[in-house]
Amino acid sequence: MQATSPSYGSDQSGLVCGYLFGRAADGKGLPLDTVAACRWLNEREQHPQEFIWLHFNLANTASEKWLHEHTALPEEFYESLHEGPRSTRIELADNTLIAVVNDVVHDFSYEPSDISTLWLSVDRQIAISARRKPLRAVDSLRNAVRNGEPIRSSVELLIHLLRDQADALIKIVRDAISTVDRIEDNLLAGKLTTKRASLGALRRVLVRLQRLLAPEPAALFRLLQKPPAWMADIDTQELRQSTEEFSMVLADMASLQERIKLIQEEIAALASEATNRSLFVLTVVTVLALPINIIAGLMGMNVGGIPLADSPHGFMVVVVIVASFTVIAGWLAFRRQRDVNQD
Repeated sequence: MQATSPSYGSDQSGLVCGYLFGRAADGKGLPLDTVAACRWLNEREQHPQEFIWLHFNLANTASEKWLHEHTALPEEFYESLHEGPRSTRIELADNTLIAVVNDVVHDFSYEPSDISTLWLSVDRQIAISARRKPLRAVDSLRNAVRNGEPIRSSVELLIHLLRDQADALIKIVRDAISTVDRIEDNLLAGKLTTKRASLGALRRVLVRLQRLLAPEPAALFRLLQKPPAWMADIDTQELRQSTEEFSMVLADMASLQERIKLIQEEIAALASEATNRSLFVLTVVTVLALPINIIAGLMGMNVGGIPLADSPHGFMVVVVIVASFTVIAGWLAFRRQRDVNQD
């Protein structure tokens, strides 16, 4: 069988990469192109201990056509390709595992559009994965296989993918925690420059990630209750461990969302206090200027009988009256504010 190393982009058939496992003595994967993959698919009954992994780019319209022509995948797999973005699920159809897995794209930047879907079909000898955008978990798996990491079975390939997905989420959560820690430190130091909108965008992405990924552990646990007959016991155990690790990541993500929510509430409270202080200052200025405006208005009337018009000390008397009213009004205003702060 001739094996050639595929390029990073998909070929004319939409194949991004392909590997054959079980032939090399050390368990490493041998790279395949579409020609070699077709030859193996036609001869796979002669190699019951071998299995292949083919990864396709669905942005290439030839991918689905090639799969229809050269594989016998369950119809549920093709139906899932056209359902659009859905929550993660893993189900058994025709003794084949059909998985819809949501993951972050390769250049994740905390944008809702940076979350995409990976479709998988896994049986004892054939593992098919397909995506429309480059995903972190698949790239990690591909690099591991390319670097010679041995893969025991097709289920172990799926487990490796799920663990790579969990590792990518852990990195996202850690980066988000570092950001939240820095915001909290600035908040306590009174040097907060982050706006609530920025935290809101981060929280929305985390909420969407959790909503899409939360069904994954439950789906895996349901599968583990009745695994397919061809799944080895060691694969079942490792899949259960991977599911538990993934559940912990989701729990950390939920707690991080609560932290962000509390920080948003604290920022909103600080903004409300700042607004109240500004309104108080504006009210005090208005109250202090009120006596001056009233007396100036009265004294400025061009009518007869204006008090103190002929008195040599009239100006000082008016100043004393205005100052007295201003001091009394200011004392009353600040006293009321002090009582409010004490309450």
